[in-house]
Amino acid sequence: MGFRMGIVGLPNVGKSTLFNALTKTAAAQAANFPFCTIEPNVGDVAVPDPRLDTLAEIAGSKQIIPTRMTFVDIAGLVKGASKGEGLGNQFLANIRETDAIAHVLRCFEDDDVTHVDGRVDPVSDAETIETELIIADMESLEKRLQNIVRKVRGGDKEAVQQERLMKDAMAMLEQGKPARLVEVDAEDMKQWRMLQLLTSKPVLYVCNVDESEAATGNALSQKVAEMAAAQGNSHVVISAKIEEEISQLDAEEAEMFLSELGLEEAGLDRLIRAGYELLHLETYFTVGPKEARAWTIKQGTAAPQAAGVIHGDFERGFIRAETIAYDDYIANKGEQGAKEAGKMRAEGKTYVVKDGDVLHFLFNT
Repeated sequence: MGFRMGIVGLPNVGKSTLFNALTKTAAAQAANFPFCTIEPNVGDVAVPDPRLDTLAEIAGSKQIIPTRMTFVDIAGLVKGASKGEGLGNQFLANIRETDAIAHVLRCFEDDDVTHVDGRVDPVSDAETIETELIIADMESLEKRLQNIVRKVRGGDKEAVQQERLMKDAMAMLEQGKPARLVEVDAEDMKQWRMLQLLTSKPVLYVCNVDESEAATGNALSQKVAEMAAAQGNSHVVISAKIEEEISQLDAEEAEMFLSELGLEEAGLDRLIRAGYELLHLETYFTVGPKEARAWTIKQGTAAPQAAGVIHGDFERGFIRAETIAYDDYIANKGEQGAKEAGKMRAEGKTYVVKDGDVLHFLFNT
């Protein structure tokens, strides 16, 4: 399990350039005109995690299998998209299928790259996108509230719950605020997710800056940072041009290139880490001579459900999880050393998996 992040933004903000760089493909056409991305492009990338390489080296694993993150490059959005302007309807349908939204915002000046509104204002751009998503959610809810009336009158408990949640969402949207600000109780969460509201998705603002400002950001990205903090959202500063150049280099060349620019890591690493934090994700590992593999789970996941990420049979027949903390595995030079040092634990069904745990599951078939 990885997660799907939709890359959205107004035309000519660098979405497709960033997508091409992150996925190391040319599947998305990057061009200086609106709507150059006609179909959503989907690309899987390996989630970089140096811990996995360290584990594989100690265990002598023949294969290293990182977890994956899926980027979805979605067609450019314009004002009026909720009414079908531009490629609006297609945009709205595609974004519903993602776990989170990355708003790519133009934070660079370049007279050779036209802005759809004729000016560079990333905060205004973000507000344009948010407004279109709010309008689309309101229209969706209005239709669904009309269609659910009969079931509510008939006393259908699920319908009554849905109506209540839809009205809570509508009340928030009518204030011009996103649905993610609605406080939802744990027992309502399943039905809430089924509403698939666009503005209920977590948001990560991606500030696309010039190469010379990738390490420091600029006045425009600072405005985005202030907006994100006020909203309780996240932001990262990236240069799509740098990411594009890095994608053409090998690991050693990329490290030297980043160092020359005063950067400690690629934008991809920062983007994925920010996405993990945004969605409250973490990683556990399975390690052996055949392979070392990373698995993504939600924070707070119990051992049986973590096992289920590998295979449903592991969850259904779960007996216990033999567990070694990452630091203990490294300090004791592997599984055998950890066992001898008393650092391997047998954990049951109530154990909550920790980030970095090295696990071996025992289960009934």
